[in-house]
Amino acid sequence: MKAYRQYCGLARGLDVVGDRWVLLIVRELINGPRRYGELTHGLPGIATNLLAERLRTMRANGLVAKTDDDRYQLTQWGQGLREVVSAIAGWATPLMDRIAEDDTFRAHWIAAPVTSLFPGVDPTRPELTIEVRCGEAPMTIRSAEGAVTVHAGQAAAPDLVLTGPPDATIGLLSRRIDPAEAKARGLAITGDAALL
Repeated sequence: MKAYRQYCGLARGLDVVGDRWVLLIVRELINGPRRYGELTHGLPGIATNLLAERLRTMRANGLVAKTDDDRYQLTQWGQGLREVVSAIAGWATPLMDRIAEDDTFRAHWIAAPVTSLFPGVDPTRPELTIEVRCGEAPMTIRSAEGAVTVHAGQAAAPDLVLTGPPDATIGLLSRRIDPAEAKARGLAITGDAALL
């Protein structure tokens, strides 16, 4: 990518993360190191030579490092993009009203929009565990001590289970649609939807 050559924080930042796929690679690495094959699985549509090139550039720019066991991870500076990715995902939530027939989806992609919907620590948030089943693997959303976290895997004792299409799930969690519309769009809700 050609540099903007502007003495501006936004322009300099875009010189580093503005290439296509860079922020999606960051999304894949936010929750920990990944092997090259895991990255290709999480980035459907990227050519392997382009992924290799982006990783080389990200390493040269100090965003990504390679671990001793041949995985890629964000550097401390790269981890600073967590809030950027979350902010963009939150900003784009209205664009996720419907999933197109040709859209691909991976279950862990739900983490960015969910964490953007419930940022920071809010002591008034209720304790709640939600299991989300809208992809190849379940995800667990947990609200504890005012903070919301998302991780892969089944919940031990969920208060609520949401099973169905990702657009209905995101719509319900963002309160852009109500439980009745979510159900009409194919989302099965097990538990008390009023907990949301």
